[in-house]
Amino acid sequence: MKLHAESRAVARHVLRKHKPELLGSGSPESAAKVDVWLEVEAHQHQTPAGTIVMQCILTPFLGCERDQTAIDENAAKLTKLFDVYEARLSASRYLAGNDISLADLSHFPIMRYFMQTEYASLVEELPHVNAWWEGLKARPAARKVAEFMPPDLGLGKKAEQ
Repeated sequence: MKLHAESRAVARHVLRKHKPELLGSGSPESAAKVDVWLEVEAHQHQTPAGTIVMQCILTPFLGCERDQTAIDENAAKLTKLFDVYEARLSASRYLAGNDISLADLSHFPIMRYFMQTEYASLVEELPHVNAWWEGLKARPAARKVAEFMPPDLGLGKKAEQ
């Protein structure tokens, strides 16, 4: 978690210098909305989505048995959270408003892997959340980032060595 928290700080620093609009720099209110959704991602989305990714993608590569109880608990958390996202995204194109922000982009890394699991349906069943995700992953920058994020977390290559 520390590494991800540091990456958020680095992202904010870089954006303050080069793309402040991604931090909601238009007004204190828009910046606050970005901050709120960044906190939601950090404290309510990252852990449950990460747990599912670890259990569904990483655990099989390690030859361990999946912890279905952990998966089920975290899927329930995400179901509730994605209902909140659905309500929010029915009122605006992105989480913090009608313009993309770091609040949206910060979801991409874990969502890239989460959507490779059988729990992708939690997103696909919600029209606004699914449209938001499809829009995020279609962005040229996201496609470039995804090229460096192998679906198997790069473990397939390590397993062959």
